[in-house]
Amino acid sequence: MTLREQVALSVAQLAQWASRQFGFGGGTNLPGRIARRVAPDVLRHQAQRLNGGVMLISGTNGKTTTSRMIAAICSQEGQPALHNRAGANLITGLTAATLDLGIWGEPHYQRALFEVDEAHLPAAIAETQPRVVLLLNLFRDQLDRYGEVDTLAAKWQKVLATLPRTSTVVLNADDPAIADLATGLQANVLFYGLEDTRHGNDALRHAADSIFCRRCGQPYRYDPAYYGHIGRYHCPACGHRRPEPHIGLRQLELDGTRGSTLRVVLNQAQGQQALELTLPLPGLYNALNALAAIAATSALDVPLPIIRAALEQFSAAFGRIERFDYQQKQVLMALIKNPIGASETVRMITSGSQAPLNLMIAINDKIADGTDVSWLWDADFEALAGHTQQIVVSGTRAADMANRLKYAGIDQQQIHVEPDLAQAFDRAIANDTALTMLPTYTAMLEMREVLVDRGVLKPFWES
Repeated sequence: MTLREQVALSVAQLAQWASRQFGFGGGTNLPGRIARRVAPDVLRHQAQRLNGGVMLISGTNGKTTTSRMIAAICSQEGQPALHNRAGANLITGLTAATLDLGIWGEPHYQRALFEVDEAHLPAAIAETQPRVVLLLNLFRDQLDRYGEVDTLAAKWQKVLATLPRTSTVVLNADDPAIADLATGLQANVLFYGLEDTRHGNDALRHAADSIFCRRCGQPYRYDPAYYGHIGRYHCPACGHRRPEPHIGLRQLELDGTRGSTLRVVLNQAQGQQALELTLPLPGLYNALNALAAIAATSALDVPLPIIRAALEQFSAAFGRIERFDYQQKQVLMALIKNPIGASETVRMITSGSQAPLNLMIAINDKIADGTDVSWLWDADFEALAGHTQQIVVSGTRAADMANRLKYAGIDQQQIHVEPDLAQAFDRAIANDTALTMLPTYTAMLEMREVLVDRGVLKPFWES
């Protein structure tokens, strides 16, 4: 390491310490910005110190939960990975995470695991030259930042083509935009996908994005569609179709908000293997996150018993599926940030629900959320009708959310608008029943700050 890089990392470590010591935040981005200003190639050189290589995970939905699943599997194996666990997934966040490698002597880790923002993936690939890249899905999300799905896919395709044969790219076979990224790659490719068609619909929902054939432009047909444009697709015009997955989720049993049971079959060079496990996270999308984690760690040759043990005792990332007690009442907090994620979360909390739900929905339109909240009209909030007893709406766009619920068919007497998050929470928790909170990203962070101040939760960088 050059003297310049040593200075860069030393100053960054001081900034991180000061940020946490004086309550300015978790020090998960600013130190990386400082280090890169002093030594622009510092992430590249830090990545080269890792004998076990780097794994990058990206996609619109699920990257934080999936990366934490993979981190848990690595730890279970006895080879913990350097990980941007707090979710700082811009290139500055990745750089800040490498402070934990240490500056002098042998690095404290042999491999790194980075969740990466979709727009920052090309730079992350160029700077870390990853051993494995896991790509989950591509949906419309923050159009003011990312643009359309096809724009991102084209940028990803270009940078993936630079990876050598020694790298492995793990792709979701059920997402047409993701599966098509395999075209023309030198790198080894592994597909994963859902094979249990009981969880699908005969027709696409209105929030679907990648619905036209990547070869001839004609509409895909689905048999079935699971959610959005995720499913078993084929083009009746040219024959282009979903690739057969190397790692398939053959059987999935969902158990409401409690969890699910998975049976996964892996077709590998050494033959076919099966893995059965009970996942303590609810929802179809979390089962698919677990499938992605299984596929990625199989690329690292992690034994299946280790994968099973790690996933069966896994707990979700802060704010994603976070459970805690407050005033002797159970609270479930589940992040929502785009049409597909919100629709699947609503599907999860209403499926098998017997008692009417006590809800708090907090919608912000800050930069990290995306300033365009028109996505609220593409999310399936109609599924809440008939399942609620009270909905407190909050955040900078509380009025917009209340209006959306009105048009979703919710009884207006159940809807209460309280823009202040702390006061909204107090009103919602005053109800005699358990509370389910659905915040956008910055609303989740702000709500957690309130709960940290009240001694209920730990700061996100300690979670």
